Amino acid sequence: MSKFIFKAKKSTGEVYSDEREATDRYELYHMLRESGSEVISVKEKGKNTGLNMNISFNFFAKKVKAAEKINLARNLGSMLEAGLPLTRALGVITHQTRSAALKNILTDVSSEIDKGQTFANALGKHPKVFSALFVSMVHAGEQGGTLAEALKTLAMQMESTFNLERRIRGAMMYPAVILGVMLIVGVLMFVFVVPTLMKTFLDLNVALPMTTQFLLLISNTIRDHGLLVLVILILVGLAIRAWSKRASGKFVLHAFVLKIPLIGPLVQEVNSARTARTLSSLMKSGVPVVESIDITSSIVQNVHFRAVLIKARESIKKGDLMSKIFAANSNIYPIFLAEMLSVGEETGKVVEMLSGVAHYYEEDVEQKTKDMSTVIEPFLIVLIGAAVGFFAISMISPMYSLVSAI
Repeated sequence: MSKFIFKAKKSTGEVYSDEREATDRYELYHMLRESGSEVISVKEKGKNTGLNMNISFNFFAKKVKAAEKINLARNLGSMLEAGLPLTRALGVITHQTRSAALKNILTDVSSEIDKGQTFANALGKHPKVFSALFVSMVHAGEQGGTLAEALKTLAMQMESTFNLERRIRGAMMYPAVILGVMLIVGVLMFVFVVPTLMKTFLDLNVALPMTTQFLLLISNTIRDHGLLVLVILILVGLAIRAWSKRASGKFVLHAFVLKIPLIGPLVQEVNSARTARTLSSLMKSGVPVVESIDITSSIVQNVHFRAVLIKARESIKKGDLMSKIFAANSNIYPIFLAEMLSVGEETGKVVEMLSGVAHYYEEDVEQKTKDMSTVIEPFLIVLIGAAVGFFAISMISPMYSLVSAI
């Protein structure tokens, strides 16, 4: 048993403070609610409430991981399906979770529910943790009396998106590591190897070809003005990052990404899979079509795909078919998505068709990411070979000149 100091308001409007023993906060909330009081604040006795290490820890751990939210939706759906009340199920998950951030959030959500708020409204007070997709599907589940099913559908949708992103990050890891090592080795060569060789050439008055002079220029710049170069690169990077967050920057960069060989088609399929999966999950849970498209457009990151979804939303409001908009923008979304949507609209099985499209593109992306390292490897070998060859020729050419002079 723990002791809690609380502040509550009676049904008459009188606010009072007291101290009471309870197993946990939820039991205390229940006891006070049974007595007709409304909880205002609760603090566990004996715990420092000032600016302490616990607050500092929560500050650094305030981000809730995607895997934790997936487990929350899945486990909560299973518990509700088994017949547990919502507050009881939240209490069990709160005790089980190891995340201090999620524990605090679920405690607050349970408190809001005890005060009469709906589950969706309580989640909506934490927009940095629970997305519009999460809140909307919970709201639809509450309204339709299918909260357990909505949560399990949400868990499946979030897991599919999470696995898709993880596979892409894994595929990008190999070339990123190789290029990173190349950069480090190149800097070390320019700082330690090139100056030694250049000093020998200059002492012997050897004529330096243009390629060797270019390497010498880079070496001298890094050695003499390395800090300045680093600062300039950081400032340029920050400027590009700031520009990329503007509408004009996003428009240009996102269009450029779609033109990159190998990367462009993959981005197209990833966005198509995410769009189809999100739309099917929302519509399956009972969210209206227009609202589903609106939520999906906020999840899709590429502005060109988002623009198509916004057009689709406006067209549906006017009574047009969604498939027509996707078909008219086949340079962004693949025509396969529009065709499947059209079939779904004709047969009344839009949700099933969207789910099938999502499954198709998710499997295709998975296969492509598996093959990506095999495809990228020859390009990396050519790039490394060209860099090493350029460096070798630049260093060997003066030696040939020296031998010829002898």
